[in-house]
Amino acid sequence: MVTAVHPRPRSVAEATTPSLTTVRLPTLRHFAPNWYASVMGTAIVANAGVALPYDVPGLRTVCEAIWALSAVLLIVVLLARGAHWLHHPDQARAHLLDPAIAPFYGCLSMALLAVGIGTVSVGRNVIGEPAAVAAAFALFGVGTLIGLVVAVAVPYLMVVRHRVTAGTASPVWLLPVVSPMVAASLGALLVPHLPAGHGREALLLGSYAMFGISLIATLVILPVIFSRLVHHGRLPLALTPTLFLVLGPLGQSTTAVGKLADVAPGAIQAPYAAGFIAFAVIYGVPVMGFALMWLVLAGAMVVRAARDGMPFSMSWWAFTFPVGTCVTGAASLAHHTGLPALRWLAVGLYLLLVTGWAVAGVRTVRGLLSGALLAAPR
Repeated sequence: MVTAVHPRPRSVAEATTPSLTTVRLPTLRHFAPNWYASVMGTAIVANAGVALPYDVPGLRTVCEAIWALSAVLLIVVLLARGAHWLHHPDQARAHLLDPAIAPFYGCLSMALLAVGIGTVSVGRNVIGEPAAVAAAFALFGVGTLIGLVVAVAVPYLMVVRHRVTAGTASPVWLLPVVSPMVAASLGALLVPHLPAGHGREALLLGSYAMFGISLIATLVILPVIFSRLVHHGRLPLALTPTLFLVLGPLGQSTTAVGKLADVAPGAIQAPYAAGFIAFAVIYGVPVMGFALMWLVLAGAMVVRAARDGMPFSMSWWAFTFPVGTCVTGAASLAHHTGLPALRWLAVGLYLLLVTGWAVAGVRTVRGLLSGALLAAPR
């Protein structure tokens, strides 16, 4: 027997109210790993603010609020990325096999480490030093492990799986190899929290080893990027902001050697400790000089791209974290040399960082509300 079911007549209210099946909700299918850049860019505003060589009234309180925001953003993005892998595994695997997107997996490690740096340097006044140190060690362990895996896995995929053609080199290629440098900076901050002895020395030298991994890999990749610019012209408009990514390993390496030099006397024998302090200045000054040169070059290209109609995209977050590393690098050099010029350089770069963060943040919120940033790429 077949029973006929007649639909119930709909009321006027039901007819005018959209059902759950008709409402177009935002999808996470195209939520790529480049969203971790917003976490990095927010955390560095707090980290660089407390590193400034001048005591600005109220700045630390503002930095504490920004650090808390970065921690919340980290949780939100981690949950969103987990949902992406759970509900869209095909797209997640496609991202890994896409040479334009896979390098952004390095941002996961740097987001964890950047929030970890903020936790031990900014958040200790908010959650207490014991909790801050414990959280920073946890973020250091997870972030460092992921960073070292990505630093090997992404170049491996580029060699054996990705189809990389001539003229496609991009500053994005630096992202997988910069994270060990960020880990070296956080490692330096954690050295004094270990008992005196072999533990401190191992963490100090291990951080220097990660500094070396990132530095040498950067020296291999940078000539390829510049060669692409010279032989194939400027980047596409939407990718032009990624030129600022070159500042990341430059500023972060200067920061790392400075922070490691600060803690070396309590972790290693005197002759080596003195050498590390000298190395911080001998290395940092010429690298910071090159960073300033690249900042002017990249800035000129961005201005030209803006005149040509450069559209907003998540690549605009490149105006934040890399510039922030130059702030901390200049502040570290100012601490070791005592030069007022380096102090003012740090302040000037910090103003540039805050401007870039504000613009990228406002445009990102606007893009989220409109749904444009979660739409399928064209």
